[in-house]
Amino acid sequence: MRSDNTKIYDIFKNLSFSEEQIKIIESVFFKVTYKKGDIILKANDKVDYQYYILEGCLRSYHIDNIGKEHTIQFGIKDWWISDYTAFFSASKAIMTIEVIQDAILYRISRRDKERLYKKIPAVETFFRIKLERAFSSFQKRILSNLSQTATERYLNFITTYPHIEKLVKNYHIASYLGITTESLSRIRKELIQH
Repeated sequence: MRSDNTKIYDIFKNLSFSEEQIKIIESVFFKVTYKKGDIILKANDKVDYQYYILEGCLRSYHIDNIGKEHTIQFGIKDWWISDYTAFFSASKAIMTIEVIQDAILYRISRRDKERLYKKIPAVETFFRIKLERAFSSFQKRILSNLSQTATERYLNFITTYPHIEKLVKNYHIASYLGITTESLSRIRKELIQH
């Protein structure tokens, strides 16, 4: 059954819930809005939430010991974002999450998520499948970083994130690809010439 508040069906596409289940789900998901430039999580913070992106663009990054930023993930519409290492292990954040484009998010706490799993098994299955896909995606990314050229990594990036290039700064893309901004410019020029 579809409620007047469509957030449940924005998040859980292709699932149906009873009115009682909808009330339970709506009681644990909270809508939050952020502006471009906002930091929603900083390294060393306690990580209480996982976020579903209804609108906007975010990025998670890690700053290494010498102060260099490493972009780990971009988050766009219909994706999830958090510092998963900290979220699942109840440890301190190692990532920072920055809002790149004004965002509307739905957040859920780990404790509330566990409660949902017990009360609505279909939600646990939904999140398990999302987690499996995310793990597969991260593994593919690691393999591509180890075995592909910078040009191949860039081509994969624009396939995965076809609309994001205009939204983010070149150094964010270069950081994500593990290359310099100069290398990114050279790759783009070479691709245009071919």
